[in-house]
Amino acid sequence: MSDVEDRGVDDDPLWRFALGFYARPGAAPACLALQDEAGCDVTLVLWLLWCAEDGRLLDAGAIAAADARLARWRAAVIEPLRAARRAMKEALLPGVETEACRGRVKAVELEAERLALAALSAMTPEMCSVEADAAVRNLALYAAHLGRELPEAAVQALIGV
Repeated sequence: MSDVEDRGVDDDPLWRFALGFYARPGAAPACLALQDEAGCDVTLVLWLLWCAEDGRLLDAGAIAAADARLARWRAAVIEPLRAARRAMKEALLPGVETEACRGRVKAVELEAERLALAALSAMTPEMCSVEADAAVRNLALYAAHLGRELPEAAVQALIGV
């Protein structure tokens, strides 16, 4: 059993940070813009911001390792759950109430994201250098890792949150 499982869900500082950060005004739409427009993994973005909150500046290798650690889970579990949840917004079964099912899929998707964050939390490096602009630098390194620009408005919304 992992340390996160031993302590319980509410004891994981990254999970608490993610829930609090995502609830801030403007954070959710900015995260979704990064996900939908730039192909970002929101759990990875939240981890980058969490590291930056303590001034932890990551390097390109740490970001690549984090992305690689999540890749199979994201592709096999999170993305299919998200696709199913989004598909259920449409009336795929006319005359049948599907919202309760969609809610259960959403809850499972959220749990899958919590597990991804737990995996990231377990690999968080020790503070290697402290910088005031660690969030900007961490997100820029992630953009370089992805090989694309991140939507500036979304980045600014997250950093200014």
